Amino acid sequence: MAVHYCGLCRRTSFAGRRHRYSAAHRRRLQEALARLQEEVAAARAAAAAAAAGDGDTVRPYDPAEHDRRVWCLCCGRGVRRDERRGGLALPRAGLLQHLAGSEHRRETARFWRENKVEEELRERFLVSAEEYERFAGAMEREVAAYQQREDERIRQMAAGIREAERRQRETVQAALQLQTEPEVGAGPSARSPHAAPERDSPQDTEQPGPSGMQAAPDFAWMESGQTLTFIGHQGAEGKGNVHTGARPPWLTEEEEEEEEEDGGKQQIGPSYEEFLKQKEKQKLKKLPAERVGANFDHTSQTGEGWLPSFGRVWNHGRRWQSRHQFRTEAGGKKKR
Repeated sequence: MAVHYCGLCRRTSFAGRRHRYSAAHRRRLQEALARLQEEVAAARAAAAAAAAGDGDTVRPYDPAEHDRRVWCLCCGRGVRRDERRGGLALPRAGLLQHLAGSEHRRETARFWRENKVEEELRERFLVSAEEYERFAGAMEREVAAYQQREDERIRQMAAGIREAERRQRETVQAALQLQTEPEVGAGPSARSPHAAPERDSPQDTEQPGPSGMQAAPDFAWMESGQTLTFIGHQGAEGKGNVHTGARPPWLTEEEEEEEEEDGGKQQIGPSYEEFLKQKEKQKLKKLPAERVGANFDHTSQTGEGWLPSFGRVWNHGRRWQSRHQFRTEAGGKKKR
């Protein structure tokens, strides 16, 4: 008995080619053909809309929408549904190009012959070359019209931007003219010799427009005959700045700053040694209060008489030998 693998049913049949006549195979074949026929009908409708000149046949490219693929049952592979041309997407153009190709026509004939499909249904899954040429010509015209509309929209946007810049320049020029007119009309003699100098001039206020078009500072106040009083340098004593030739603060040594701070200010808070002593006291508080040596003063001075009357650590030898050995190590042994 021959073994046959059916790619449509994805199973191995031991009935040979008779599996193609089974009810399960025929049902799956009809379902697959129905799905493919829906895609082909949508592609034919898109071609008819493009030929008639109505419908949204050209769209901006969107990967999430226009990167879909359609499974071609006859060829056994996925076909890209839409065609991409630069930043534009042509809906159903990729599928129509595949349906009009010679390879699809040849594979469709083989699939019909192997699966014993009705011959009158085959033309529903094919697109003639004349129909595809009409669709391609209509798509070329649609792409050209779309690009022309986009160019016109870009020109309008550019014109709007130029108009806005022109109005902005006119506004800045009008503001500058208003500032210069009072200065031309009133000369140096028009001012009173005892009048106080104006603190807030029009140039000090922020002008509209870009920062590069701000008015230059007015130096006419220097010609008015006003005398200025020198009040001395206002810098801190002992310290210079970048204008007097001193070293900038970011180049000064940290040691110099610390010395200045230590000499001019008193230390605030406990020192590091006091902190360590307090930390040690906190540790001792956790120990039992009645332990051996709790009240021992480690800072007291002891003489040689503190030695016990017993041996050293290992209790080896006589007790007087321990005293002599300790005095020898301390370098204070007395000669008898």
